[in-house]
Amino acid sequence: MVSMTKNSPHSRTMGNKHDYLPAAGHDAFLPVYDLFTRLLGVRGIHRTLVDQAELAPGAEVLEIGCGTGNLTLLSADAAPGASLVGTDPDPRALARAERKRKHRENVRFDRAYSQELPFPDASFDRVLSAFMWHHLDSDVKRATAAELHRVLRPGARLHLVDVAGHPTPTDGRVARRMHRNPHLAENLGDAIPNLLSDNGFDCAETSSRAFRRFGRITWYRATRR
Repeated sequence: MVSMTKNSPHSRTMGNKHDYLPAAGHDAFLPVYDLFTRLLGVRGIHRTLVDQAELAPGAEVLEIGCGTGNLTLLSADAAPGASLVGTDPDPRALARAERKRKHRENVRFDRAYSQELPFPDASFDRVLSAFMWHHLDSDVKRATAAELHRVLRPGARLHLVDVAGHPTPTDGRVARRMHRNPHLAENLGDAIPNLLSDNGFDCAETSSRAFRRFGRITWYRATRR
């Protein structure tokens, strides 16, 4: 689930009529989105991201592009003493996330675009992002990086995982075809660390591996200077 620039030419992918990209590209796929991601093994990728984030009791945590809330809720269960906010521009996805929230009093879901976050400066200790960065236009990536720097406290961290990094010949033919996608191509190599560094972060790759049909996925840790 991703945030798009309002009136972006990319916001109507697969017939989408919104100024954001819904789960799997279209509202019609929302009912099967959780099943689809579960079958792909995305929960394990989320778990690695949460482990790397080291969420402490009392931490204020934000997820951008939370979709139906899977990563936010996993984080809440892993760190019951933390306070979590999941944001997404898609009200339908947020409604599903809210239904799944149940008894978790340390979680809330807000409608917001990643490049226009409705939070004060220096509000969060951690920001999480999973599989939304590669959907963003170049200008939205830059605006989002600036917003994340604004809402994070000095020394706080962004933890991001996406189709990204340095592909290898062993990643497979499907991965090579996916990496020809213009949005995915913008994530490859050192593109993400360089962008975040230009926006006030010290960024390091923490892990990387080939992943089924998505190609190479890479985890990053970016500390706000």
